[in-house]
Amino acid sequence: TSTSMAAAIQVIRMAVAVTFVAGLGWLGSRSEGRTRGIIGALTLIAGLWLFAPRTAYAHCDRMDGPVVTLAKMALEKGDVTPVLKWVNKEHEAEVRAAFGKTLVVRSKGPEARDLADRYFFEMLVRLHRAGEGAPYTGLKPASGEIEPAVAAADKALASGSVGPIEKLVTNAVAAGIRQRFAHALEKKKHADESVEAGREFVAAYVEFVHYVDRLYADAARLAAPHGEPEDAGSQAPHEH
Repeated sequence: TSTSMAAAIQVIRMAVAVTFVAGLGWLGSRSEGRTRGIIGALTLIAGLWLFAPRTAYAHCDRMDGPVVTLAKMALEKGDVTPVLKWVNKEHEAEVRAAFGKTLVVRSKGPEARDLADRYFFEMLVRLHRAGEGAPYTGLKPASGEIEPAVAAADKALASGSVGPIEKLVTNAVAAGIRQRFAHALEKKKHADESVEAGREFVAAYVEFVHYVDRLYADAARLAAPHGEPEDAGSQAPHEH
């Protein structure tokens, strides 16, 4: 389930952090200082991995997102086919059955229509999210605000031109690398001055290395069909 997957990811994050910290004995010159440094770094890195905010940038769970927008059109036309592409094959029968029931119920009046439509939207988005391996947290209201990269991706597909989004992402990535590199480099210069300074370097190092590693892994791996496992030979993020 999505809940158990999320829990497993949390456990993996802690394991990775522990493995990385085990090799940080250089933080202190004395045995006692070294121990304090490792324990402190463990606490810091575990916090960075486990409790840092993780924003989900998908807009498919919003009332003005592409899934619900297409679902509304499908219901008006009485044709489920256009929305089937938003779910995996194993969920197609469930969507078809729900669509048929929704058409029947929504013909009973305005209130029944609203309830039936909402039921279908919820079910469709939930199954779409399940195909992504992402948790479903309910439908979000239409806000009219879409993350820049998502908006640019939609616009690129609509216009047939990849140039603007390529520039947007490239500039953002370059700026992110430069900022994290400069921060880590500055902290490295003072890493041996004290245990606390060493911890600050470790935090900057982890942020920098994992940032570029995630970027490279995403760029290097082969694209897999939506909802399917990626090619076994694709790049996996480096673990410390």
